[in-house]
Amino acid sequence: MNRREFSRTAVGAALAMAVGPEGLAPRAKAESEVGETPFPLSVMLWTVFRDLPFAERLGKIAEAGYRHVELVDEFRNWSDAEFAEANRRKRGLGITFDAAAGVRHGAANPGERELFVRDVEEMLVTADKLECPAIIVLSGNRVPDLSHDAQHHACVESLKRTAELAEKRNVTLLLENIDPEENPRYFLTSVAEGFDIIGEVSHPRVKFLYDFYHEQIAEGNLIEKLEKNIDKVGVVHIADVPGRHEPGTGEINYTNIFKKLAALHFEGYAAMEFLPAGDPVESLRGARKYTAAATRS
Repeated sequence: MNRREFSRTAVGAALAMAVGPEGLAPRAKAESEVGETPFPLSVMLWTVFRDLPFAERLGKIAEAGYRHVELVDEFRNWSDAEFAEANRRKRGLGITFDAAAGVRHGAANPGERELFVRDVEEMLVTADKLECPAIIVLSGNRVPDLSHDAQHHACVESLKRTAELAEKRNVTLLLENIDPEENPRYFLTSVAEGFDIIGEVSHPRVKFLYDFYHEQIAEGNLIEKLEKNIDKVGVVHIADVPGRHEPGTGEINYTNIFKKLAALHFEGYAAMEFLPAGDPVESLRGARKYTAAATRS
């Protein structure tokens, strides 16, 4: 199971069905109850509350104590009125959309570069409508009969092309790694190579989305790569192995990862992209407490 398996969320009238007036929407437990974290926490929306209307999903995120949300295509068929309603709802809850995915074509296929550029251009318009400062992009799959080096170079060139477009819109592009078990055909399975690509692009509006879950499955050695490349990291994604559940439920030592992020003065978002093993609100609250405790110790 992964976020690409889920269909787009129905909106329309559901957006208008907010849980009470804006000022009376369910609020999170006070930060003082769990402690603040040195970097902001977010939730990747595809993982939770999938059976609820969009507006109610945002209310649940706020109830769990989060103020930032990442989206994957939920907005694909929204009208301008639906964008406006979603923004009204998020502002009423004190939430921002910190990143969104929706670029269809990959950066590492030179034969689809113009399609990739077009997708990014369209997504930049969407990001503006969402009041969202970052777009998640993917390398795409390996291309038969094309060398690895050629695809690596294509990824660099595609990101260079779109970096200037993103800069004009004050948006950051985030290149993400995916492990080969989830997608055996995916090109960018290595975080080390991902950092090389970001270094070669060398543009402040192109950063890496370091997904610890995927990299633990692909190659491991999570902290050393983080420490050596923190300047290239824009966002990190959080889930444990195996099962893609809450931090602390599997083999990844998230206590040490969160400590390291704090020690490195990481200022990007740490987005919870796990499948809750229990009640989603309580699981998300637990992940906040875990993060706060780790960074205090």
